[in-house]
Amino acid sequence: KKICEAVVSTQSGHYGRGETGNIFLIRFIVTMMKLARLVRLVTCLSATCISVTLTWNDDINNYDDVTKKKAFNPIPVVPFPQVCSLGRGRIGLNVPEFRITSDQSGLLYDPIISYNARRYEKYFSLFKGLSRSDGITTVNVNVKEPDTPQKLSFTNETYHLQIREGQATVELAAVTRIGILRGLETLYQLYNATDGTFPVVDIEDYPRYNYRGLLIDTSRHFLSPEMIFKVIEGMAMTKLNVLHWHIVDDPSFPYYSAAFPDLSKEGAYDGNHVYSLSDVAEVIQYARLHGVIVLPEFDTPGHTLSWGKGQPGLLAYCPGRGTFGSDFGPIDPTLDQNYDFLRKLLSEVSGVFGAGYLHLGGDEVSFYCWAGNSKITQFMKEHNITNHADLESYYEVKLLDIVAALNQSYIVWEEIFNNGLRIKPDTIIHVWKGNWQKTLSKVVKKGYRTILSSPWYLDHISFGFDWKNYYSVEPTQIDATPDELELIEGGEACMWAEYIDNTNILSRTFPRASAVAERLWSSKSRTDINDAAFRLELHRCGMCARDIPAETASMRSFCPFEYTGWA
Repeated sequence: KKICEAVVSTQSGHYGRGETGNIFLIRFIVTMMKLARLVRLVTCLSATCISVTLTWNDDINNYDDVTKKKAFNPIPVVPFPQVCSLGRGRIGLNVPEFRITSDQSGLLYDPIISYNARRYEKYFSLFKGLSRSDGITTVNVNVKEPDTPQKLSFTNETYHLQIREGQATVELAAVTRIGILRGLETLYQLYNATDGTFPVVDIEDYPRYNYRGLLIDTSRHFLSPEMIFKVIEGMAMTKLNVLHWHIVDDPSFPYYSAAFPDLSKEGAYDGNHVYSLSDVAEVIQYARLHGVIVLPEFDTPGHTLSWGKGQPGLLAYCPGRGTFGSDFGPIDPTLDQNYDFLRKLLSEVSGVFGAGYLHLGGDEVSFYCWAGNSKITQFMKEHNITNHADLESYYEVKLLDIVAALNQSYIVWEEIFNNGLRIKPDTIIHVWKGNWQKTLSKVVKKGYRTILSSPWYLDHISFGFDWKNYYSVEPTQIDATPDELELIEGGEACMWAEYIDNTNILSRTFPRASAVAERLWSSKSRTDINDAAFRLELHRCGMCARDIPAETASMRSFCPFEYTGWA
């Protein structure tokens, strides 16, 4: 039967995988249709992208799974776009003449647009050896709402990308500036660095979920500001948009507070492992330029052992019953002075980060210490507080009142919900523990918005390619109505730092976090592991070419642009 008359092109050589071209592939497909035991051909319809999947006999090609079931997908983008229409032919790139510009007055003076135009021009300049004089010379960008700020609550990231046959100008339009960033990254990933061409394609894309986060932990092991910059670059390459900065915890307090300088002076590992206010400002600005919002977490009342070193009287005293065998446990919830301290500290943090949201933690609060403090026990009797869960609720209500008075929204870990604490209707519940489907269902049925992390703990290392497990998660496979499912704001990959520091965070995070990013961005129906494996390996090579040492996503492969940052 006649195949749809779009020229089938392959990205098998994108960033150096394989040696086939258009003519070879067409002949190859015909041969395989005659000889192979199994051929599955998915061809283009009017509004979808072609993908051709061929399965060989194992005794013919002793390759890894990615190659045995290679998905010749001419749209090798991660995350995969929502809607794309593939046209005929391919078009090259005129590298010396290539510029990102705009016919929209003043747009190129915008700091975010200007910065990213130069950034992607630099990326494409690496392909001078593949330049074609009749190729693309210009990307024309236009933004409908250029003054709209990026917000954690919602930012429209929709973009429309057009690469047209025989046209030297690529058209990229978006509702906001952040949409332009997402479109430029897609454009970069569409480029075949083996033959120096783009597919002719029309893409309309937008995220499935607004919240697509990555957690980093800088208390257990310090990450230099420069390394956080690299993490942010990797996030932008995979369209993640929230950097959840778990900046302080029990082990150390590396945040410098102007209001309470002793917190870091006494609580950090040493004076060289502290983020100054200028460091924090630079991280926030760098993230903003890359379309990423920085969400700070100051976890209380537990996980605060390092806080107490610089703030006497803050922590509950309980000899031998405290954190890590110490004499101090969670924050003492009975003292008014502690709420005054929290009000002043969180007021400062809110102003420094400016995200409009705070992550307040609330997880793993040990009642053992509180139970061993006679003053706390007496306080509970005087206030008719019958158990320590209610005491924690007493603390959290006062804390949320402080944050509300600061005009900040907030996120808490799931224990706040699980323990039946009295929380406000606008609280966002962050689900992280086991049996997440049941918890997520309970949360949305109670009417709370939620974020999912349970199945995406990147610090849990296992043999092989565990990204496939992350990719296979579907957040909506829970007991919930369609309206209740709308309360799922998105999800977050977590890289806790018990075994992570500057030396390995990038390679352990990427491209494993990219699999999570696709689940949170792309259509629910995109579930083909083989297709994802093919695209993820190309994506990982593209990250290596841009100085992000992303680990391999397949058993045997190579990148012509191998990572050389170690040299």
